[in-house]
Amino acid sequence: MKQQTKLSAEQQQQQHAAEQQTQAQSAREFAGAEELLRFDAAHTPVPPDIARRLQKSAGDLPAPKTTWWRRLFRGGNS
Repeated sequence: MKQQTKLSAEQQQQQHAAEQQTQAQSAREFAGAEELLRFDAAHTPVPPDIARRLQKSAGDLPAPKTTWWRRLFRGGNS
């Protein structure tokens, strides 16, 4: 019986720690919507199927043009 009580107390302690961590995460404030979206994107894993589809669709996009000042300092067109 004591073993069950001890196990129960340990489980309660772990649950309490998990609740505190959740509350600490939910209490975060952001300066703006962009900061919120960046934080969310950094902490949300992308499902593999969606990542694969995104890579496939983004593969057809042309490379971004080099800015004029980079071309000037590099001396090339790429």
